[in-house]
Amino acid sequence: MDNTELKFMKAIESLESRLLNIRAGRANPTMLNGIMASYYGTPTPIQSLANITVPEARSLMIKPFDKSALKEIERAINEANIGITPVNNGEVITLTVPELTEEKRRDYVKQAKTTCEEARVALRNIRQDCNNEIKKMELPEDQEKSALDDIQELVNTYNRKIDEIFKNKEAELMRV
Repeated sequence: MDNTELKFMKAIESLESRLLNIRAGRANPTMLNGIMASYYGTPTPIQSLANITVPEARSLMIKPFDKSALKEIERAINEANIGITPVNNGEVITLTVPELTEEKRRDYVKQAKTTCEEARVALRNIRQDCNNEIKKMELPEDQEKSALDDIQELVNTYNRKIDEIFKNKEAELMRV
């Protein structure tokens, strides 16, 4: 049971980290997660190469520790195709997050819904694996049924958490 709940928690953590990458029209340094810039020939996360700040609600400022990395960071952001064009002034890179249209907001909500559904599928797969393990244990019928019911109750609890996470993300995305 403890092992199963740990797997469920990891599925929820994964969902939350994936939802962070769906932007809501505001600048957030996590938008740059996963973008790698070539630094002396080695792919390096931008967060390791520069200080990322949010001077205004809709802009990010990237100040590299080493100015020679400025062009590589700019190129990496362009290649990442995140929908924002970097502006390089020779010392810092500024990213201005465009205002989202109603249509784009709805697309992001659909994307969030799909991500949440993938998390539900992960929960069902974990439940299936756990149920198979319980059936292999050859427990007495009443203990087996009790264990299967406990697992189902855990799945229901985590499904409610996913619903709550989705509602919060949807409200964040649709807020103007």
